[in-house]
Amino acid sequence: MNSHKTNKFHIRKGDTVKVIAGNDKGKTGKVLEVITDKYRAIVEGVNIITKHTKPSATSPEGGREETEAAVHMSNLMLIDPASGDATKVGRKANDNNKLQRYSKKSGNFITNG
Repeated sequence: MNSHKTNKFHIRKGDTVKVIAGNDKGKTGKVLEVITDKYRAIVEGVNIITKHTKPSATSPEGGREETEAAVHMSNLMLIDPASGDATKVGRKANDNNKLQRYSKKSGNFITNG
């Protein structure tokens, strides 16, 4: 079940984003993965959870493993690569008449990655 009618996201893998809501509000990080069907993203160093692992052949001690959990995309804002400020994202045609993301704050196009 997909509750979002579009497949166009304002955030992509490799973007630098700022968390604008939740426990990690104010933190910035790089997007490691985008989970499109759940409208979530995994951001480096944000929303850290602790997983308890049982002893196994690969880790005979077992123990606790810290990893990033997914954050809802509505709680993330793209950082404009040119100015370094958090910005809203729009889409407009570039020189080749192809839609491309742009920063609504500065008006500059956002290059992928």
